[in-house]
Amino acid sequence: MHKIFNSFIGVLFLVLIPQLGMVAAEEFDLAINNGRVMDPESGLDAIRHIGIIAGRVVSISEQALEGERVIDAEGLVVAPGFVDIHEHGQSEESYRLMVQDGVTSAFELEVGTAMVADWYNDRAGGQLLNYGISVGHIPIRMTLFNDGGRFLPTGAGGSAIAGPEMLDRMAEMLRQGLAEGAVAVGFGLAYTPAATQAEFEAMLAVAAETEASVHIHTRDGLEGLRQIIGSANNAGTPLHIVHANSSGGASIGEFLAIIQAASDSGQDVTTEMYPYEAGASDIASALFDNWETWEDDRFARQLWVETGERLTRESFARYREIGGRMISFSRTEEMTRTALQHPLTMIASDGRILEGSGHPRSAGTFSKVLGKYVREEGLITMMDALRRMTIEPANRLQGFVPVMENKGRIRVGADADITVFDAETILDRATYVNPTQPSMGIEYVLVNGAVVLDNGELNTTIRKGTAIKSN
Repeated sequence: MHKIFNSFIGVLFLVLIPQLGMVAAEEFDLAINNGRVMDPESGLDAIRHIGIIAGRVVSISEQALEGERVIDAEGLVVAPGFVDIHEHGQSEESYRLMVQDGVTSAFELEVGTAMVADWYNDRAGGQLLNYGISVGHIPIRMTLFNDGGRFLPTGAGGSAIAGPEMLDRMAEMLRQGLAEGAVAVGFGLAYTPAATQAEFEAMLAVAAETEASVHIHTRDGLEGLRQIIGSANNAGTPLHIVHANSSGGASIGEFLAIIQAASDSGQDVTTEMYPYEAGASDIASALFDNWETWEDDRFARQLWVETGERLTRESFARYREIGGRMISFSRTEEMTRTALQHPLTMIASDGRILEGSGHPRSAGTFSKVLGKYVREEGLITMMDALRRMTIEPANRLQGFVPVMENKGRIRVGADADITVFDAETILDRATYVNPTQPSMGIEYVLVNGAVVLDNGELNTTIRKGTAIKSN
């Protein structure tokens, strides 16, 4: 029904409001004139003028438009608002930084939540951007096993074996979350080492009862990736592998080749990357259970987020008892470039800022790609970068989340989620020392037609961001 309704609305706009801007000038709430409109869905890359009414694009014209407000975008790129398909920082603090990085919709799909309805209710009343959540295998395990971890398992949630009764309860909670509007199913298999292959496949079977995609942090290297791809293929679930650059590491070329081969065979599988050499995670998580076997120099490549200090074997042991976030410098720039150049990789931040601390990817992912890798280095084209930031993540979700058919694109009838930036100046400014420095060069951000970033200034009183759900 959602798809039929959205299709009807799109046709209605096309019939009543032709693309050459035939709506009377005074009827536009907002016009964006003279910008270089770049829409990866249609391939449009030309000077156009956009008319917006009631939060939707109603005209894409070759002639200048008038309205209650007119933004002159001469010399600027007018693109679909960026869709961050992997963002843990679902809070006001993170939303502010994301908007200044051009993001108009942000999703927490790897970890997710066990309480979907409560999660959406906590954000009701309008946010700076659009937001959505998965129902997550990790938090369900943490709930059922009474794990005291704040974000990721630190006890039985990751280490306990689930018996038949517990598996039934997990499946029941997954179904409930999907019924409450979760947009996907999330798995962090690297954080739940006790979750058996049988458990994983049982949860995939629940996801397969719907059209929900499964978003998975892999484990066990290349062989683990092959096993996950095979299991998802057998279950018939759309598969998304999170942060390929991180999970692939030094084997990133082969890691992506395995995903590409599955895609070429007809399987619905996608992936993503973020443009940084360092990752971040909770120090007490299962990712670092083998820390006592590390060589001493590996500790020096770990940065404690709260203080900015580099760790030693002794300080690592101390902080692991306390718990908290750690940044790990574990990859090379060449690995990042390999991931970015691969045509299957979307751009996603994997970000999270908490009380001013975190990883710079939370604030700078999209601007870094457009500034460093597109403008300065020419590693990929601007249209290709925008494709990975907009239409591709929207397409990943829209099979189960019909409202995404109107996100990630600039066309008549689409939601007016729009990012306007200066291609000559856009760049990230966040660093590992100061991760909350907002990006530069993004001039305007519209969320459902409302100007949230206005001439480079964030307006926190404008809250037109809405919940994105599967129902």
